[in-house]
Amino acid sequence: MGYNGWIIYTKKDAAENKAYIDWFIKEAALQNVSLTLIVREYLNLGIINNQRIVQYRNTSVQLPDFAVIRTIEPVIQMNLIGLGVKVFNKLNVAMLTNHKAWTYQEVSSLNIPMVDTIFCTKNIEQCYPPFPFPFVVKEATGRSGKQVFYISNEQEWENCRNSLQSTDYIVQTCNVKLGCDVRVFVIGKEIIGAVLRKNEHDFRANYKLGGTATWYPLNYKERILIQKIIDHFDFDLVGIDFLIGNNGQLLFNEIEDVVGSRILSAVSDINLLKTYVTHIKNQLA
Repeated sequence: MGYNGWIIYTKKDAAENKAYIDWFIKEAALQNVSLTLIVREYLNLGIINNQRIVQYRNTSVQLPDFAVIRTIEPVIQMNLIGLGVKVFNKLNVAMLTNHKAWTYQEVSSLNIPMVDTIFCTKNIEQCYPPFPFPFVVKEATGRSGKQVFYISNEQEWENCRNSLQSTDYIVQTCNVKLGCDVRVFVIGKEIIGAVLRKNEHDFRANYKLGGTATWYPLNYKERILIQKIIDHFDFDLVGIDFLIGNNGQLLFNEIEDVVGSRILSAVSDINLLKTYVTHIKNQLA
């Protein structure tokens, strides 16, 4: 049986990820799945005459069997789910993982090691810095390391708070190996692989910020730790990121809902999208 699906991107991200999208469409076709790029800016979702609607380029469209949502707007998941469309990732995963404070609250219940973290709100100023300098500030809804700030003194702390775009942010100690982290790729309940990301010129290890990547062989203890997170959530495709403590221990950092595969492809011959398309078909069957 064949399926029809959408892959939803913003116009800007679709242009930047054209090779990934083309690869995804090709892998889907090989498994008798028709996948169509939908540009978010042309998509209207809402309620008219008390009925959920979806329009594309201001015209009603036939709904797909499923949608892979590569934007961070849980309202899209909600609207499509209400119309009977399967969504990837699922709504609860999209909501929890795209707000760092919510993610930490959820993962902390699993007794997973993580760095000390304080949850803050821009409208309520902290009277004092919550940790001794230096520490790290992250916007709660930031992505790709672009809203992460290393704070080494009082003036930087003040400037950072004034420049924050998000209402919610977190403050973390930085007693870890800076410029270094591990990303674990997960599909469903399976660990697909892991990479070690390093950046010699920045405290952030992100590949897009000039970091390098190498294959990271997870040991038995690390796999048990990661599986504990996987078993708690209902993931489709995510990246789970860990900081590395000074003793080498993995410390939970975040879960990437809209995760790419560039670094995994760079360090291995794993066909992530082939496995993902199979997972999607199994979820639809």
